[in-house]
Amino acid sequence: MVMTNRDIAKMAGVSTATVSRYLNGGPVGEEKRERIHAAIQTTGYQPSAKARSLRTGKSYTVGVVVPKINSESVSRVTAGIGQVLRESGYQMILADTENDPDVELDYLALFENYPVDGIVLVGTVITLRHRQFFENASVPIVVVGQHVDEVSCVYHDDRGAASDLGRSLAERYPEGKFAFIGVRTDDRAVGNARMQGFRAGLASVGLTLDDDLVRSAGFSCSEGAEAARAILAQDEAVRVIACATDTIAAGAIEAVHERFDLEPGEGNAPLVTGFGDNQLLQAVTGGIPTVHFAYRTSGNRGAQALISLMEDTNAVPMQIQLGYRLVGIN
Repeated sequence: MVMTNRDIAKMAGVSTATVSRYLNGGPVGEEKRERIHAAIQTTGYQPSAKARSLRTGKSYTVGVVVPKINSESVSRVTAGIGQVLRESGYQMILADTENDPDVELDYLALFENYPVDGIVLVGTVITLRHRQFFENASVPIVVVGQHVDEVSCVYHDDRGAASDLGRSLAERYPEGKFAFIGVRTDDRAVGNARMQGFRAGLASVGLTLDDDLVRSAGFSCSEGAEAARAILAQDEAVRVIACATDTIAAGAIEAVHERFDLEPGEGNAPLVTGFGDNQLLQAVTGGIPTVHFAYRTSGNRGAQALISLMEDTNAVPMQIQLGYRLVGIN
């Protein structure tokens, strides 16, 4: 049996107009709202998306562009976005760019013309073309993971977290040599802010990061291992290998095992640290020093910001910085 608004209204003892207001987010008294909700839950009623779209002029879809869906941090962000969108009656269309900024721009243009009601971009490298798109886009956009000026954004305190991590490690190993494996520096959050923050943390207690012990890697275990092998081949006395992500750190741990046949931090084997608080890595290793970011919360907040922009033309763009927590640092 196909249910209609009329059937739900009859079950709830209200008018069809009241059911329509409820479904469209309009004002409905608390008692009637509860009765309508109960009727919908009992019947499993799904309102017609096509009818609602024709009635409101909206598609009730949101384009979400992510750099790498098999990344744990990105999947947590995406889960947070999806949760809020579902609760607010929106569907998510997901695009994975495999860390290619040009593909990212293609998807942004595709979604704008689809059309969707808004776009969430989980950002990495923000180019001039990105900024031009933001300024001229015909739909609201929210960026998650990068600080941008052109549109609303939700981002983490990457520099502050890296500085705290660097300072804590320098206090623990005041005579030690430090190495760093980062990513491309045009990624302002993961590549630039984490590197500069780590340097600042070491400098705050009088230590420096030797440029000869700095390497760049992609967002993969294999590239992390390759970079760590190069560092250890150059200077086996390195005390700490700090990595810009937990995925890179997983590769560095493999390289340390190969070189020393010890766990990182044991004997003369260097300690390996990361960023992201990857739960699988923590389970496998028993825990490494890392930085916890509330990735799911950032997705929640990004989706909430977008919904505000889509549903209120007078909404003010927001720039929201989230905090962090050091994990495994004594």
